[in-house]
Order: sequence, then structure tokens, then C-alpha cells
Amino acid sequence: MGEWSDYFEDFPDENPANYVNGRFDPQGAAAQRAAESKLRQDQANLNAEIRAIIQKHRPPAADKK
Repeated sequence: MGEWSDYFEDFPDENPANYVNGRFDPQGAAAQRAAESKLRQDQANLNAEIRAIIQKHRPPAADKK
């Protein structure tokens, strides 16, 4: 028996990742995944920028003795 990916290539309507709100919509599902991926990447970029700003304005650490 082949891989699951081979099966889903032959029968895309059986792939649960191709459903949006309970309806078979492979293009809509792909668009939704792309939008979510872009949102995650944008948020990661903003988080990195926030960390850089915090590091820039953080006072130097006092020596621990």
C-alpha cells in the first residue's frame, strides 16, 4: 500500500484538510492556510521587533557579588 499522500492525491475529497466549514473547498482551504501562515509570520516579525526594542532600552545589569 502506498503513502497517505498518494491516496489523497487520487481522492482529494477524502482529505479532511480540503474542507472549510464542513464544505469541500480545496482552493479555499489552501487560501485559508496561506493567510494563517502569513499572519503567523507577521506576528513573529513584530515579536522580534518588540524584543529588539526592549533589549535596546533595557538598563545594563548590575554586577552580582
